Amino acid sequence: MKQNIRNISFNELNEFISGNGHSAFRAKQIWEWIWEKNITEFQKMTNIPANLREMLEEKFFFAISKAEIELRSKDRTIKTLHRLYDNKTIETVLIPSKERVTTCLSTQTGCNLACRFCATGMLKGARNLDSGEMFDHFFYAKNKSLLEYKKNLSNIVFMGMGEPLLNYENLLKTISAITNPEGLNFSPQRITVSTVGIVEGIKRLADDNVSFHLAISLHAANDILRNSLMPVNKKHGISGLKEAIIYFHKATNQRITYEYVLLKNVNDSLKHASELAEFCKITPCKVNIIEYNSSSTNKFQASDVETMQKFSSFLEGRNMLVNIRKSRGNDIDAACGQLANKC
Repeated sequence: MKQNIRNISFNELNEFISGNGHSAFRAKQIWEWIWEKNITEFQKMTNIPANLREMLEEKFFFAISKAEIELRSKDRTIKTLHRLYDNKTIETVLIPSKERVTTCLSTQTGCNLACRFCATGMLKGARNLDSGEMFDHFFYAKNKSLLEYKKNLSNIVFMGMGEPLLNYENLLKTISAITNPEGLNFSPQRITVSTVGIVEGIKRLADDNVSFHLAISLHAANDILRNSLMPVNKKHGISGLKEAIIYFHKATNQRITYEYVLLKNVNDSLKHASELAEFCKITPCKVNIIEYNSSSTNKFQASDVETMQKFSSFLEGRNMLVNIRKSRGNDIDAACGQLANKC
């Protein structure tokens, strides 16, 4: 049975090349075609001998996704639905601003964590994307950015569909391919990975001493409310999440980003702001206040502008770094919490 070539390691590829009587340097050439040039046809690897290309065809294949539907927002955000080799679909988003272009990448075909305010969490039967699929979508966004906005892709956020830390190995393999100094050399300082707070995964990032940024989707700083909004909190609770964040900060010395969606009459009072300020004392951090983006899968409402400003001002009065993040692409269901394969 053929293997997806993007799911094997360089050492495995090297063993295959050497075991079939070819020079070891051919493995590096093939690796460059796959992970630096995003070539997905063996016959286009022009510096590889014809007999080796034929051998690769017999043994391996590329699990290629197809950009099937594209939606464009009035703010120039672009959402693309990709159909994968097994007919599942995922969405990626390109978000332009004056100084930069950011892509929001997915790590799973849905999400099984069922956060109540998130449309993606209502999808069933999610599977992990492999590193080749994630890399494919990064490369698509990279090329699309140049084509549409005449700018290089400047930032990557793994905040799309799925929970990145439940796809840990593939996530890190993808980031390694993107940031490799001998390849694309994309700066890890321009990459952010967002998690709902997978405690084991956060500690594992610390042990691996990662250099990309970590964002925590917090949304409530007490267990009763967070349990009701985010069932994942029931496993370790706020105390377990705090412990993991402190562990991560001590290992990496990085400032943590907290994402906090304001939900009308749910988590937007000054009492909730006070609880958040207390939580944030554990390490240096910044807080992104996010406007709730409605979807057909739940009945929450966005907090009004005045409430949002009071919440933000309360935190700033506690000497905290706070940013009210303006939603982008919500007219095409491309904003935070809206990705649900509804293109």
